[in-house]
Amino acid sequence: MKQSEIKQLSTAELQEKLSETKKSYADLKMAHAISPLENPIQLRTVRRNVARLATELTKRDGQ
Repeated sequence: MKQSEIKQLSTAELQEKLSETKKSYADLKMAHAISPLENPIQLRTVRRNVARLATELTKRDGQ
């Protein structure tokens, strides 16, 4: 998810997307611990998306 797409979301949508993405990341980590993923780069991508969403939420709280 690109930063420009994240900025267009409302705060409620951001919070919902963040919780979905965190759950997805936890599921990927568990799957990777049991048997290696075909594409382990997915972990990094999802983790960075979590960070982008969290950063945008924090930025909006400060304003």
